[in-house]
Amino acid sequence: MSAPKPRANLADVPAYVPGKPSQPGSFKLSSNENPHPPLPEMVAAAVAAIESMNRYPDMGATAMYQALADYLDVDVDRLASGTGSVGVLYHLLQAFCDPGDEVVYAWRSFEAYPIAATVSAATSVQVPLTPEGGHDFAAMAAAVTERTKVVLVCTPNNPTGNAVTHTQVAEFLTQVPEHVVVVLDEAYREFVRMDDPLDALALAATHDNVVVMRTLAKAYGLAGLRVGYMVAHPDVAAAVRACALPFGVSHVAQVAAIAALNAAPQLMRQVDAIAAERDRVLVALREQGWQMPPAQGNFVWFGIGDQAMEFAAAAEAAGIVVRPFAGDGVRVSIGEPEANDRLLRLAAGFREASL
Repeated sequence: MSAPKPRANLADVPAYVPGKPSQPGSFKLSSNENPHPPLPEMVAAAVAAIESMNRYPDMGATAMYQALADYLDVDVDRLASGTGSVGVLYHLLQAFCDPGDEVVYAWRSFEAYPIAATVSAATSVQVPLTPEGGHDFAAMAAAVTERTKVVLVCTPNNPTGNAVTHTQVAEFLTQVPEHVVVVLDEAYREFVRMDDPLDALALAATHDNVVVMRTLAKAYGLAGLRVGYMVAHPDVAAAVRACALPFGVSHVAQVAAIAALNAAPQLMRQVDAIAAERDRVLVALREQGWQMPPAQGNFVWFGIGDQAMEFAAAAEAAGIVVRPFAGDGVRVSIGEPEANDRLLRLAAGFREASL
């Protein structure tokens, strides 16, 4: 007797490797989390919401959508949400990809991309990053075919940290057919400090095929509650909402999201502090002699190829948990100043031992 067999393409789904949890006395710098604890008003709102856990959440996320619409100055019908931005991505690929359709994205990039594409029975088309770790838009445009349904642009790119400019994306959009969905994945947008930053909402307002995907996990500190959202043309947003899991975003998450949006000025001051720490760490690493790509997220990238696992093991021995990508490099989140100082000591010793 044989068990029922799932779709054959599921055998090709890559495993998602989460950030390794920390041990007592060590710092977890493996998951790009906000190191600041949630604000008291956010905690109070979430705790109060728990008192009605016997009730289903608002399936239409009415209050949360209105809060997002007010915060972003967009119409409510342009919004869709999910359990983190990765949840929104799954729904979008379900909505727009038939089996065998192509999803184009840079690589290496967010490791959920090939997983989501394969689960949707779509075909991944991975375009190598530039030697500096950025998007090669000319190559990405050339990779678009008649089977392409979705293009993903992760900016700042996870895990390398490079961010694209507004000029680059605006030019790229002129080379992509209007029926192809272009997703601007801005999970780390609040940490960007650069000239000509991407104004994704402005592009979405003038291009019906542009989708802006964001999360409240990073800058807003709601990683544990899973709230992501997208802004898109009303027809695109409606298609994504149609694929969404009913009651997917919990009542506690919706209430906490509203509290976080209301506390945005305070949270953005935390983001400023994280960005300043990131820049301090980046300068110090370059002074040590490391060749570091631009860092515009809340992490730094060591593009050390085959030494990635060795570096991760040395970090763990030093009381730091990092995120290695075997054969490519190591991503390290910006954490508390003490954690960052520990990283700098580790990096200096590792480099000296490697010379």
